[in-house]
Amino acid sequence: MPVFGRLPVALSHGQGCWVWDVEGRRYLDALAGIAVNTLGHNHPKLVPALQDQAAKLIHSSNYYYVPLQEQLAALLCEASGLSNVFFCNSGLEANEAALKIARKFGHDKGIDEPAVIVFEGAFHGRSIATLSATANRKIQAGFGPLVPGFVRVALNDLAAVQAALDANPSVSAIFLETIQGEGGINPARIEFLQGLRRLCDERNLLLMLDEVQCGLGRTGKWFAHQWAGIQPDVMPLAKGLGSGVPIGAVVCGPRAAGVLTAGSHGSTFGGNPLAMRAGVETLTVMTADGLLGNAAARGAQLRTALEAGLAGVAGVVEIRGQGLMLGIELDRPCGVLLSRALGAGLLLSVTADRVVRLLPPLIISADEIDEVVRRLQPLIKDFLAEPRA
Repeated sequence: MPVFGRLPVALSHGQGCWVWDVEGRRYLDALAGIAVNTLGHNHPKLVPALQDQAAKLIHSSNYYYVPLQEQLAALLCEASGLSNVFFCNSGLEANEAALKIARKFGHDKGIDEPAVIVFEGAFHGRSIATLSATANRKIQAGFGPLVPGFVRVALNDLAAVQAALDANPSVSAIFLETIQGEGGINPARIEFLQGLRRLCDERNLLLMLDEVQCGLGRTGKWFAHQWAGIQPDVMPLAKGLGSGVPIGAVVCGPRAAGVLTAGSHGSTFGGNPLAMRAGVETLTVMTADGLLGNAAARGAQLRTALEAGLAGVAGVVEIRGQGLMLGIELDRPCGVLLSRALGAGLLLSVTADRVVRLLPPLIISADEIDEVVRRLQPLIKDFLAEPRA
């Protein structure tokens, strides 16, 4: 079905932070499959682990114990300080499960029609429920009626959240991305996150933080909310957790861990041995190779270089984000930069029409960061120097 606006390139293989197309051209990957390829391409520990697992058991179903689920759940609980995990296949499924938890939590409290506070600029997925929680009118168009029960407010406006709670006693949860990805790399401020945690504790609500894109070490900590010194009650994960193998997870703390009971939710493929092995290997390598520290250091290097190189350039609105999740907002739509970057041997993304999004693998080196900057800055400067259409 013609649902993707593809660029005229077919990738063949990769090594580290580099990929080659079927015609032999080489590209520096500053997108990582949209924050998916945490360990880059053809990683020397991940690939043999997946080969070994594929030769043993790929799928068994959740009728039976899957020891690798317990291993990965233990690693995620240790990293997050939370207590329980449900495994699925994608960020959409993880967010859908989070919304079911929010509704069930509300019903268990005696609320007839539980509502969830969501935010302007949000993107949580493309199912009917997650689309309804999302704020993008373009991708909602043609799919109404949307699911009711969402109260939308401005990001980083704690007073607006307080007012929405006062006006909507049926709210059972607050749901947001710690750093909005598709919405344009918009971080929730530390004091805002701390204020949300306080409100949820005061009112017995669930704080649900979507870390699908910004989690798993991308900001320099395991999860972006850890910079605020808080813990969520529900945390959907996906993308980088399997380094390319489809996987999703919902990690919960005590307030939410017992909401879903036997038979109330499930997944055929979720938690399959191959995906679990990918997750275990990814987190093990990240720890052994110090990739959280690398993400912080290389992200600071990238941001510093971009801020210096683009300082004073008319049309550059802001450079924002954290670690290896950075956005460069321009003052005009810049989708043309996708194809121009390809021509310069660079893979990146443009999101929210005006934001150049950089999400390289967490293994990226200092020299490769310099090369990203060397290739990207002239593209942005030349584009902004052109007369507006």
